[in-house]
Amino acid sequence: MADLFTAPEIDFVGLLPMLIVFVGGLVGCLVEGFAGRAQRYAVQVPLAVATLVLAFVALVVLAPDHQGITGAGTVALDGPAQLLQGLIVVLALLGMLVMAERLGGQQPDAFTQSGASAPGSAEEAYAGRLGATTTEVFPLTLLSVGGMMLFVSANDLLLLFIALEVLSLPLYILTGLARRRRLLSQEASLKYFLLGSFSSAFFLFGAVLLYGFAGSMRLDEIAAAISSTAGMDGLLVPGILLVAVGLLFKVGAVPFHAWTPDVYQGAPTPVTGFMAACTKVAAFGAMLRLFYVAVEGARLEWQPVVATVAALSMVVGAVLSVVQTDVKRILAYSSIAHAGFILTGLVSMDQAGISSTMFYLATYGFMTIPAFAIVALVRSSGTEATQIGQWSGLGRRAPWLSAGFTFLMLAFAGIPLTSGFTGKFAVFAAAISQGYAWLAVIGVLASAVTAYIYFALVVRMWLGDEAGDTQVAAPSLLTIFAIVAGVAVTLGLGIMPSPLLDLAQSTSVFLR
Repeated sequence: MADLFTAPEIDFVGLLPMLIVFVGGLVGCLVEGFAGRAQRYAVQVPLAVATLVLAFVALVVLAPDHQGITGAGTVALDGPAQLLQGLIVVLALLGMLVMAERLGGQQPDAFTQSGASAPGSAEEAYAGRLGATTTEVFPLTLLSVGGMMLFVSANDLLLLFIALEVLSLPLYILTGLARRRRLLSQEASLKYFLLGSFSSAFFLFGAVLLYGFAGSMRLDEIAAAISSTAGMDGLLVPGILLVAVGLLFKVGAVPFHAWTPDVYQGAPTPVTGFMAACTKVAAFGAMLRLFYVAVEGARLEWQPVVATVAALSMVVGAVLSVVQTDVKRILAYSSIAHAGFILTGLVSMDQAGISSTMFYLATYGFMTIPAFAIVALVRSSGTEATQIGQWSGLGRRAPWLSAGFTFLMLAFAGIPLTSGFTGKFAVFAAAISQGYAWLAVIGVLASAVTAYIYFALVVRMWLGDEAGDTQVAAPSLLTIFAIVAGVAVTLGLGIMPSPLLDLAQSTSVFLR
């Protein structure tokens, strides 16, 4: 790592998209420190949006001509990294628009005015009377996005760990900033922080074991050591599995999923959507690079374990989603099942596995953010109405919003003409081609089970009696754009998936 600061071959143009996001986050922190209270929202939202747009333009215009290994071998700027970075930026932009929703107020509606105050305290009440804002969510989100972009391109275990912490620490804070149900939000933040710390420790312990095996933390050098070293499986196999624990925790795969429903329920709903979509892209991107670049030579040791985790995630996520009565917890257990679906594609260990995994990450992200954006708009007695019973008859009160949510539920279930169907077909086909037909069968059965709760919610929305105190807040243009864009992409990828599938296929080769 010492060579990182003296090596002449650092490609700053290739790193520019990440640098833009990190600089935008740091400028946002300065705005929080020096701008007046009344000006912060007016500055932070355009700054965050402009940062993400500029980063995406840099990715599209400059990055394709600057592929290679840079940063003294610690950063890989290849097709999968750049495609996943672009996906993270686009999804983060949609998530940021939902976070900026004010619903007629003077600050983002979902966030408390005083995150550091005890819920119900005099300090919190004073902050509300003073007109305090929680616009620090925007630079925190940018810093997390920067960590995610670095995470999918890290070619060194130490840099991978640093990126993991950079993306995680802002999320721990954002989870505890909910404006409503403050105690639940702070409890979720503490759980996420504690369990995330444990998973990071597992990751670091595994990285140390792999360093002891290979004498290096570079992924390509670990791969070279696997092909040339014998008799050290006592370091190699535990190292691989411990590093995998840290990554599987981030995607909420079983048995590392315990945090998911509580954190999804307690976090501000826009943060839940951002976290569910973007964190999965980042974690699976890092997992693809680790398994396909560093430890492919030891696949017989870890592949059965990952396949088992995929099966358990699909089964547990599907079965437990059926017994939930809270919409956010339904989507949380659904995300656990989807983690299993994505692992089904990853475990196939061929180029089709890479492309299908990246395609599924895109389909899941564009389904998830608008779904949580709609959840945030359904209100009862001044707070979010997330109980299934409170959604009864919603289709008659808000037919267009309910139609959009119904379509997203169909996509989650994998119904044809939605991106959910094409995504599942891609990962199951990749698994079957490599002898994992049994995983595909479990995936189809799990999809059928989860479809029950999705359709039960849809039936309650359209055919149930209207809940007397449930209302739908009128969204701003920002939230409307995020919902419409997500629904449109979900429909588009269901009808015409070929452009994105071809792009994923053409960028599915890792540099070593």
